[in-house]
Amino acid sequence: MIRFYHQEYLTLLFLVPVLIAFALYVRFERRRASARFGSTQLMEKLVERASNAKRHWHSISLMLAFSLLTLALSNPQIGTRMEEVKQEGVDLFIALDVSLSMKAEDVKPNRLERAKLEIRNLTARLAGDRIGLIVFAGDAFTQFPLTTDYSAANLFLDAVDVDAVPTPGTAIGSAIERAMESFDPKDQTTKVLVIITDGENTEGEVFDAAEEAAKKGILLYTVGLGTPDGVPIPVYDASGKQVDFKRDRMGQVVVSKLDEVSLEKIAAIGNGKYFRGTSTQDELEEIFKNINALQKKEFGVKQFTDYEDRFQWFLAPAILLLLADVLTSEHRVRWIARWNILRKEEVRA
Repeated sequence: MIRFYHQEYLTLLFLVPVLIAFALYVRFERRRASARFGSTQLMEKLVERASNAKRHWHSISLMLAFSLLTLALSNPQIGTRMEEVKQEGVDLFIALDVSLSMKAEDVKPNRLERAKLEIRNLTARLAGDRIGLIVFAGDAFTQFPLTTDYSAANLFLDAVDVDAVPTPGTAIGSAIERAMESFDPKDQTTKVLVIITDGENTEGEVFDAAEEAAKKGILLYTVGLGTPDGVPIPVYDASGKQVDFKRDRMGQVVVSKLDEVSLEKIAAIGNGKYFRGTSTQDELEEIFKNINALQKKEFGVKQFTDYEDRFQWFLAPAILLLLADVLTSEHRVRWIARWNILRKEEVRA
């Protein structure tokens, strides 16, 4: 496994396209200036010591050297030994509703973005607990399995949107069933499922699925996002401008309402607790406190424990490129020219 110990330096690689564009601009300006001064044949005779090939090599070698030095500065490391590390915690799956109704804005900025923000805050608090994410609409899919790599979890979370599940609808029961399949029954860890939704279940027998999960020892917590009175679902165009509200087949504006009764019942069946989502409070923080109070059990995680630095793989070729660039420079460096075998061969020729 490869990792970069100082990942922040990798942002310097974004300068490479800028440097390439600058080099092309300088080349263009040089040609235009030469054309104003005299003909191409005349300029080649006046500046015969300069070489276009060497100029190109100069630009390319500098770009490559800069890229390699940046990679060396970020200190790439390779994992050399993987072993099972014992950790203590709970197994936590979050089932996130990604149906279109989650775009309603009765919770700011909207229900889905508010839920994602709270999940990010939750992963920042976890220490040793494994977390996984299930997304659901008319069907349910595992976005990422149980992991202690919280950074990777946040990357997968960022990619979640209402188009993550192609099937329309809200199948809370499918999300619970997917969680039961995703938990490893052999692991004797405490298992928790947190369902974040507006509660408008449209598919399947959700309460039967909740009872089955409870029999398997899975604790169910629910977070309801929205308001019981409901709000329309805004529709935006490609430029981000609101153009209408979601309408049904009869042309009537669809109003998305929070179904608290169902979510309270699911939590009660699963020996958990229901929380009403708001724009100001962090409901997952309260759930985190409940999870922290649970008995945490030990489990093994395969991970690399030893890493070796490999910055020299990039530093050495960068130095060689810079040295080769100096030796083949289009302009003579006097103190190096004395020892430059390549230039002596050019003079003899």
